[in-house]
Amino acid sequence: MQLDQGQATPPRRAALTLPPPLHAANEGLAFLLELVMLAGLAWWGSQAVAGLAGRIALAILTPALAVVIWGLFAAPRARVRLPMAGVLAVKTIVFGGATVAVYSMGWHVLAIVFAVVAAVTMTVAAFDRQALVWQERS
Repeated sequence: MQLDQGQATPPRRAALTLPPPLHAANEGLAFLLELVMLAGLAWWGSQAVAGLAGRIALAILTPALAVVIWGLFAAPRARVRLPMAGVLAVKTIVFGGATVAVYSMGWHVLAIVFAVVAAVTMTVAAFDRQALVWQERS
């Protein structure tokens, strides 16, 4: 520990962030997954009911609801600022809904691959963002 004006200061944390190309690739993949999530919800909505009006309504309203939830709680400029755990919970719920929707249509492997890739991408992004916060504080 270093002594500064008679007080002990803790050593700085070594925060390892992703190299810029990997950070950009992970952010790009995250955005692509968000688009796939919306497509999956629209696809499910178009297949969930028998009537044409219901299909059209669900194909539009289901991804629209996901966009509203994402914009309120999970977007970088979200209206409601949540702690990291809250943002991750919202993302997990929305991605999970898309996973269940695609899985329920019989596309089991596609849904599972989507869920795994989304979980890994979210985890990498969360650790990367936390490392940036540690760097800014030190």
